[in-house]
Amino acid sequence: MFRSLRHGVFALALCFGLTSIAPPASAAYPDRPVHWMIGFAAGGPVDIVARIMAQWLSEHFGQQFIVENRTGSGGNIAAAAAINAPPDGYTLLFVAPNNAISTSLYKKLPFDFLRDTVPVASIMQLTNLLVVSNAFPPKTVQEFIDYCKANPGKISYASSGNGTSVHMSAELFKVMTKCDMVHVPYRGSAIAFPDIISNKVQLIFDNLPSALEQVKGGTVRALGVTSPKRWPAVPDLPAIAETVPGFESVGFYGISAPKGTPQEIVDTLNKAIGEALKDPKIIAKLGETGGIPRPMTPAEFGKLVADETEKWRKVVEFAGVSVD
Repeated sequence: MFRSLRHGVFALALCFGLTSIAPPASAAYPDRPVHWMIGFAAGGPVDIVARIMAQWLSEHFGQQFIVENRTGSGGNIAAAAAINAPPDGYTLLFVAPNNAISTSLYKKLPFDFLRDTVPVASIMQLTNLLVVSNAFPPKTVQEFIDYCKANPGKISYASSGNGTSVHMSAELFKVMTKCDMVHVPYRGSAIAFPDIISNKVQLIFDNLPSALEQVKGGTVRALGVTSPKRWPAVPDLPAIAETVPGFESVGFYGISAPKGTPQEIVDTLNKAIGEALKDPKIIAKLGETGGIPRPMTPAEFGKLVADETEKWRKVVEFAGVSVD
């Protein structure tokens, strides 16, 4: 039912050394542009939130925070680029559930995410949204489950890449409902939506920011949220858990840096993110994406990532999914 996927090119692309020596911390940090690695395509939910925060940070520090979209392999291309960069605070990584999931999903990663990065700051929490093509018959989660079971292997679901929360939300749903669906990975959810709209692929468990935009535009139909309870941004939508008790997939967004990044820089960035998440304009913008601001200390964010890594390890093993 589940297939092991091979990514030879990815393995070659990541075959670099993972260690470097941290330069002295600069009291003037940042005194030049900062590059922020994003593992997914422009226009997707991660990209939307990253650009909101990058603009605020650029204005706050008077130095440009440049969003770089390094797509592919469930965000691991971007993770490798950040991990291999000098640990000087000028290369950061946007962290999301894919980083916690990849640790157990990918069997041949040339890095250990928890070992080779340092947590910097949490940004926000959000849910995923189950959306389907308008041409897809089911109108409720229960109708969807019944339709899947009546048509095993005939329904395809999109994802923003192997190992993303979008992918694993669907795998968790498959395990808990015993629905047989075919996975079609894309290099970001924004790229997948034209195929969902045309019903070439029937559905996606997408992050709320990009999914909500499509739902509001009437191009797709929403069936439910993946949070354990109804989500504040879309209170009229049922939680999938109302039909599938115990189903839960709530995501997180944050920032990490290469191991060895000076603590002074980590603290500077964490303080800035904390200030941003108190800014009414940022709160409003994140609210428009459906996210809930969630500031944390670096230690708290590190514990969250570690806890999520363990949680998704259990799901990956139970689902029997792997990527080589």
